[in-house]
Amino acid sequence: MTERRADAPGAGRAPATDLALLGIYLNDHLAGATAGTARVRYLLRSCRGTALGDALAPIAAEIAEDRSSLLHIMRRLDVPVRRYKVYAGRAAEQVGRLKSNGSLVRRSPLSTLWELEALVLGVTGKAAGWDTLRELAPMLERLDARQLDDLAERARRQRATLEELRRRQAVVAFRET
Repeated sequence: MTERRADAPGAGRAPATDLALLGIYLNDHLAGATAGTARVRYLLRSCRGTALGDALAPIAAEIAEDRSSLLHIMRRLDVPVRRYKVYAGRAAEQVGRLKSNGSLVRRSPLSTLWELEALVLGVTGKAAGWDTLRELAPMLERLDARQLDDLAERARRQRATLEELRRRQAVVAFRET
């Protein structure tokens, strides 16, 4: 990955992309995608057989597909996967399960709310990542602008659905029993 840096001399040409920094950026997104995929699968298992589980199933499949798309883009750009970042993403997701939820014996509605909020944040970051890559597409011919547009739009739809599920869960989590 030795393309000219964006701030290197080269008057008259479009600025080159610093692929070393792009590699760091994409690996950070991969760590987030790894955590998000694990989080949504965990939540899906916890809510299996419920309306929430039914609503999450297609989003979980898309989130896993989006992670695969990111890996494909990284391969196209010759960006190596930094395994330690993938492992860090998995570890962060598992540590996130240790939070207090107000219930020791059974799953708390607060856990579901927190997990939905984490997914909303993750999908928001994913959309920003696709948008960033889309902005770079004119400078990196190996990026498919149409694919990035589609991925960004799908992330926005996922976010809207997750936000609606989060709002409903907030009512469930905080209603008196």
